[in-house]
Amino acid sequence: MAQHTASHGAHEHGESHGSLKSYVIGFILSLVLTAIPLGVVLNGWLEGTAAYVALMACAVLQFAVQLVFFMHLREEKKPRYNLLALIFGIIILITIVAGSIWIMMYNQVAH
Repeated sequence: MAQHTASHGAHEHGESHGSLKSYVIGFILSLVLTAIPLGVVLNGWLEGTAAYVALMACAVLQFAVQLVFFMHLREEKKPRYNLLALIFGIIILITIVAGSIWIMMYNQVAH
């Protein structure tokens, strides 16, 4: 009985975890936000600036889905960790987006 109480108390003080439902919703949203840019690029659904805007919009939404559903940003009890995770995520997002735009522009000029 004491062991059950101790493990229950440790769970209450630990970090929060997502439910199966939230993981499934996040996974489905991630798949959709991956399929849309794939369709835009492979099937030529959009061209030029519209394609770039669609790709970047899906990238930003994918970032938000990852933060909310998998990194549990909204469920964190300590605001300091929320802020650090968000800042780190934004730095990664800016690096990836800027690098992707630079690579796309470089390949466009080279050909």
